[in-house]
Amino acid sequence: MSRSATPSSKNPEEPSDPAGQPVRRDARRNRDKLIAAAQAAFSAADGPVALEAIAREAGVGIGTLYRHFPTRESLVDAVYAAELDSVTAIVPALLDEHPADMALRAWMERYAAFVATKRGMTETLRAGFSSGRIAPPSRERVTTTVAKFLERGAATGTLRGDVQPEDVTTLLVGVFLAITAGAPQDQTTRLLDLLTDALRPRPDTTTTP
Repeated sequence: MSRSATPSSKNPEEPSDPAGQPVRRDARRNRDKLIAAAQAAFSAADGPVALEAIAREAGVGIGTLYRHFPTRESLVDAVYAAELDSVTAIVPALLDEHPADMALRAWMERYAAFVATKRGMTETLRAGFSSGRIAPPSRERVTTTVAKFLERGAATGTLRGDVQPEDVTTLLVGVFLAITAGAPQDQTTRLLDLLTDALRPRPDTTTTP
């Protein structure tokens, strides 16, 4: 029985790559398997992870890995973005449960813990942040998330209304770099407390005669 569809026909719901070409379902599955395998490997590792081991765990060849992720940094960036999805997903729940300043502080703790546990990605992330090769997409996502807390906090009076989200992200990245440099956990806690306190409204100390 002949098929009416031609090889050039496209499914309008089929995902496309950045060049606008349809991404085959098996290619998407391979990409998802590689990200999942990399997430597990990076989380469990004490240091750098061999890309060959990630490909093997995903059940694909190293060539397939490089087709999807030409460099280690591109793979780390994809894993980092996927992991950040879970971190940003908790924002609505935090804002429902806590005042904005406490919700932001809790989110910072969750974000710092996420970064600290990614030991297998640490060096690549540090190099990527320093060079700017990883920072733009991830940093924008963090800034967008921070803006949600600041907007709620300004409306409720629990956070300052004159703070730029990008400035908070810059300070948070500074804490992140301190963590990856081996700062003890109690110092990380103090730094996050100081950052949160700096974002709270200053008490009005003006006195009337």
